[in-house]
Amino acid sequence: MSTFSELGLAEPVQRALADCGYVNPTPIQAQAIPVVLSGRDLIGAAQTGTGKTAAFALPTLSRLGAAGGAPRCLVLVPTRELAVQVDENFRKYGKHLGTRTALLYGGVGYGVQVEALKAGVDVVIATPGRLLDLQEQRILRLDSIQVLILDEVDRMLDMGFIEDVSRIIRLCPKERQTLLFSATADERVGKIANWALRDPVTVDVRTGQTAAETVDHALYPVDVFQKYDLLLQLLKASNFKSVIVFTRTKRDADRIAEWIEGHGTPVATMHADRSQSERLQALKDFKGGKLSILVATDIASRGLDITGVTHVINYNVPEHPEDYVHRIGRTGRASAEGEAFTLFSPDELHHLQQIELLLGKPIPRRKLEGFRYYSEPILSTTGKAAPVARRRNR
Repeated sequence: MSTFSELGLAEPVQRALADCGYVNPTPIQAQAIPVVLSGRDLIGAAQTGTGKTAAFALPTLSRLGAAGGAPRCLVLVPTRELAVQVDENFRKYGKHLGTRTALLYGGVGYGVQVEALKAGVDVVIATPGRLLDLQEQRILRLDSIQVLILDEVDRMLDMGFIEDVSRIIRLCPKERQTLLFSATADERVGKIANWALRDPVTVDVRTGQTAAETVDHALYPVDVFQKYDLLLQLLKASNFKSVIVFTRTKRDADRIAEWIEGHGTPVATMHADRSQSERLQALKDFKGGKLSILVATDIASRGLDITGVTHVINYNVPEHPEDYVHRIGRTGRASAEGEAFTLFSPDELHHLQQIELLLGKPIPRRKLEGFRYYSEPILSTTGKAAPVARRRNR
């Protein structure tokens, strides 16, 4: 196994890594860092939680060197939370270089962001909408950008940012290094890569779109009008320490949070309609252990550094098959065991079939012991009786 000291990173960056106690790079870091240091364009395909932020931040900081005057690196991300996390990493790894960053995202006032840009920055980390707002106001110029990093590209496309992303790419100088990172490599991502990158090197460390072996995942078939009740019973039966409840819509997230809190357990809530301060506070309370339940849309399914999650519950079957892998991947991390449950109603059969096609096998069906079903749940795909769910010893 290689070490960070063998990858050719600048000495101040290696010092920052030593301060953090980091010695061995992850596969995406070990393969991507030498490519980025060489100045080549890169397509990085890696699932969430593999350390890809450091894979682009470390070599980019090494190439930029000491602090300058105008922005030389732009990191484009889909969500505010991911922007904050990327900013924290650039500050941490660039502290001995004196690297200055500007964090640009919507939902908050312009004041602090404008002042940061006017004071002079080296790295801009931004969501598409706010960046374009500041560019149109001529507060931010992109003609000095040397490195363009597109992070979680597939997620940005899912969120409808294709036109904004394309416009931002065109605003950057043609002579630049471009790094594109994505958890999936579908046709849409390929189209952007084909015209935005020049002769890129592809680093693909994905192990296949499968559930981690450390995650015990299962379906709980139930009529749609009993989902709230089954969710409460699963929470009681799971003996969780930290659980994320994923849902498809912001409205469902609010209703689920109200339902759980109405039964005596406070929760943190994250979705796009929450203010930035509310979202940051929810994440802080959940990560810090103040609240043990986080109800969220897919804002929390990718990119965010949330450790120690023992359980994931999907209130509904995800519409996009890859999102199932990303959601349940929030648990069972760092070789720890985790459990992931999905509440499945008959109207979601099409989405389920797409997920099982991606995984290459059916997801086990279970029936919760002691729960009063109004109608007998759909059992396994073989037609046999559903196994009774059992607690796992931790």
